[in-house]
Amino acid sequence: MGPDHHFHPDDKQPASAGSAAMRQFISFRVGEEDYAIDIMTVREIKGWTDATALPNQPEFILGVLNLRGTIVPVFDLRCRFGLGLTKASKSHVVIIVSVLDRILGILVDAVSDILTVNSDQIRPVPQMDRSVSAEFLSGIIAVNDSMVVLLSLDALFGREALTAASAVAA
Repeated sequence: MGPDHHFHPDDKQPASAGSAAMRQFISFRVGEEDYAIDIMTVREIKGWTDATALPNQPEFILGVLNLRGTIVPVFDLRCRFGLGLTKASKSHVVIIVSVLDRILGILVDAVSDILTVNSDQIRPVPQMDRSVSAEFLSGIIAVNDSMVVLLSLDALFGREALTAASAVAA
């Protein structure tokens, strides 16, 4: 998928009869791990361009982008996971998403694929120590020989993060 793909949820194929349990996700990489988010939250996928940094922001907010007149806060997903700051380059991608009626960008290493799965293929996240906080995770999908972790954007960018982002975009 190209770095400046303008994705709109309406672009997907119409659902066939009997596929009510089917769900689609956009998968992407952060470091060596594969993650995915619900395709219906994605508004656009674009290549990295420098964000305008603003003072007194949490470390995981890289700054803001002007997206056709809309000021969009950009979150460093690696940093939000507590894994350190991303050294953003032209190879990185920003996924523009809608979360809790807010538009924001998430910086990832690369977009991988569009996954279509039955709801019953989504497995619960096992309880164990992990680098990504458990409340951010909503399930796991087995894809070929690997696992893709589903993220809950509402939990990841809940009240605390979006309050900071609202101050940025105001």
